[in-house]
Amino acid sequence: MGLDKLAPRKAEQELSAGLKNYENGHYQMAAKYLQNALNNGLTFKSDQVTAHKYLAFIDCVSEREKQCREQFKRALEINPGFELSAAEAGHPIWGPVFRKVQAEQSQQKR
Repeated sequence: MGLDKLAPRKAEQELSAGLKNYENGHYQMAAKYLQNALNNGLTFKSDQVTAHKYLAFIDCVSEREKQCREQFKRALEINPGFELSAAEAGHPIWGPVFRKVQAEQSQQKR
């Protein structure tokens, strides 16, 4: 009792492993960990959005635009105010895809 409450849950550990693999360029492994993190129920919406965002990045650079769009759509459904950082938004591959999905989402809300 006590310390186990501070230990990250499996989903959060998988999110962390997924981000680390992404940073190291191991996209296939990163995607596996990120999807497992979502499947295991990430506690915080911000973590869920992060997982979907990185899955979108991986799908976009892997030329899977439909899946990329779907991941961005899920992130925006969780947090309609979700934005990419300036550096992320300027990316030539996923920046335009994100802006398109974001515009579609805001159109649907009107």
